[in-house]
Amino acid sequence: METGGRKNVDPSLEKHSHDADEAMVAFQELQGETITLDEATNRRLLRIIDWHIMPIMCVVYGMNYLDKTTLSYASVMGLKTDLGLKGNEYQWLGIHNFPGAVAIRFFLGVFEASVTPGFALLTSQWYTKKEQGSRVNIWFSFNGWGQILGGLVAYGIAEGTQKHGSAIQPWKIVFLVTGLLTLAFGFIFLWVVPDNQLNCRWLKKEDRVLAVARVRINQQGIGNKHFKLYQLKETLLDPMTWAFFFFAILSNIPNGGISNFFNQLITSFGYTQNESLLYGTPGGAVEVVALLLNGYMGHITNQRLLCSLGGLATAIVGMVLIIALPLGNKIGRLLGYYMTQASPTPFVALLSMISSNVAGYTKKTTVAAFYLIGYCVGNIIGPQIFLPGDAPRYVPAEIAIVVCWGVCLFLLVFIWWWYRKENTKKERIRAGPNYTRLENQE
Repeated sequence: METGGRKNVDPSLEKHSHDADEAMVAFQELQGETITLDEATNRRLLRIIDWHIMPIMCVVYGMNYLDKTTLSYASVMGLKTDLGLKGNEYQWLGIHNFPGAVAIRFFLGVFEASVTPGFALLTSQWYTKKEQGSRVNIWFSFNGWGQILGGLVAYGIAEGTQKHGSAIQPWKIVFLVTGLLTLAFGFIFLWVVPDNQLNCRWLKKEDRVLAVARVRINQQGIGNKHFKLYQLKETLLDPMTWAFFFFAILSNIPNGGISNFFNQLITSFGYTQNESLLYGTPGGAVEVVALLLNGYMGHITNQRLLCSLGGLATAIVGMVLIIALPLGNKIGRLLGYYMTQASPTPFVALLSMISSNVAGYTKKTTVAAFYLIGYCVGNIIGPQIFLPGDAPRYVPAEIAIVVCWGVCLFLLVFIWWWYRKENTKKERIRAGPNYTRLENQE
């Protein structure tokens, strides 16, 4: 076994082993010893983990987003006419009639709800704090790749069915293609991704222990099936829980609206329905570049939140352009839409902070659940601000989006200030004469 050395574990810690993290199982055979990895071993394990986990996480997350945006493509491919949607019924969708479509969208939401918080927890299980920010940005950036793929597929289907005809409506073909792809990759995900390092089929037995040891520095473990009430109380009393929650709501009101209406928004600029399918794809590229750049800069500067402010500020400027430019300036308004696609950077930064900064498995899962609830609430509200009576410009909705993003800027600054204050306090305690670090406390 490749190690850089071993140390004895403090026997006083063993009395708590009945309630310990699942990582304890990995070290049961080591008889009170812990493992220290050398840098070469750590790099080797990181390469193995990256090559096995990151590709399937990226593809599944991209398909997850593609399922959501498919509704926007379908809205300009005949769905509203074929289902006889009136008034604000489209906003609640997202078959053959409105009730049936609502039922389908409900179950889609139920099955996809765990993806984002689940991926954040998965990232925290396999990667160190320093590695997590860039990995979260990478797999989240596949939202953009999903939008690129979806736009090209929808455009190809729309053009093909217009030229050659089809036995079923083109929007139904889009749903079938994206749905079957998602199903296929879902089964691959189940096969490739293990619950944790201890039952990983693509790691050797000795490497499984080392994979747990390499994330020991996080002091967060790899999972714990015991619900801890004190961690729940700590979560509910933590101001950051509520700051994250309200940020998730406010940032996803724009997301819910734009994700469901971006094709209709582009047609309102003066483009045809088929052109809206094609011209929406560069927006996905903007999101990919913004997230990857944000992840890189956050890793280099160790200032994830401050770096993410740039993406949100860019999005605000883009939406202001859409509102302020005249209808005849369709290129300028389209560029404004592309700029709005940089908006997810702070949402991803906070998601990575849940992964890396929240300790205690009960607390981590609870904070992630609150963040997801905020995400869902925002995405429910978002489509409702695009009222049919405001078409085609939707100016009230666009103003509401700018306001939401403005409040998000304030919340981000508050979160940054709070963490900075808490870190300064901890550093002062550690520097004090009475501070004693407990060895092997992980």
